[in-house]
Amino acid sequence: MASLIRLVVSNYNEVLQNVRDPMVDTWFLMESPGPVLSIIGAYLIFVLKIGPKVMEKRPAYQLNTIMILYNAFQVLFSIWLTTLILHVDIRHLFSTHGCNPENRLSSNLQNTKHAQAMSRGAWWYFFAKIIELLDTIFFVLRKKQNQITFLHVYHHTITAIFSWCYLKFLPGEQGVIIGFLNSTVHVIMYSYYLIAALGPKYRKYLWWKKYMTSIQLVQFGLMLIYLVLTLIIDCRTPKALTYFFTIVVIIFMYLFNDFYRQTYKKKMS
Repeated sequence: MASLIRLVVSNYNEVLQNVRDPMVDTWFLMESPGPVLSIIGAYLIFVLKIGPKVMEKRPAYQLNTIMILYNAFQVLFSIWLTTLILHVDIRHLFSTHGCNPENRLSSNLQNTKHAQAMSRGAWWYFFAKIIELLDTIFFVLRKKQNQITFLHVYHHTITAIFSWCYLKFLPGEQGVIIGFLNSTVHVIMYSYYLIAALGPKYRKYLWWKKYMTSIQLVQFGLMLIYLVLTLIIDCRTPKALTYFFTIVVIIFMYLFNDFYRQTYKKKMS
């Protein structure tokens, strides 16, 4: 028990003492966890309590035009996020250089500019997770309560917190793979939602719905492999956060696999 406590305290201190760019603390929503936790709290209260109560005796909003514009924006935004990997030296993603938090505070001007570009990309990825909370709000307004599952709410909540913690405490090349994979999947996912929002006559093009969950599972599998690799090559980053991210990914894999089994395999049996 004592050794466990020492391990927790050691990892906690490692996070607090991690070298990070003070510039990030001046950015929108990044100074302290208060603002992002307030947004998450308001989101949970609305989608789980207030929203359904308000909509209980109201007709569902159609929001057809809004949904088309929103999903089209998300597709384009996700495509742009995937292009941010072009600013990274790919060789660093699988080396101790790419795991070194001190790189971002290097006195070398080129390295400093590169680190700042990495942090800006991470902020836009985090901001994307905040925007994606609108997914659930639209479900509430359209009275699609069957879509507001534990998996859906948990996924949106944790990814917002996950991305904030990464930018605040663990910035650098080691997050590029995760951001790239997730943004690529979101290009596919929001393309599906965009086609669905266009109306019934386009539903014949949505035969690939069940494959989206499979793609997400592959994504989480690749994320898990990469996180394990960062531990194997002994990245000089706070391992407490790496353990946290690994646990989050494993939980996602379990929940998405359970969703796939409940939704598709039971229908086939």
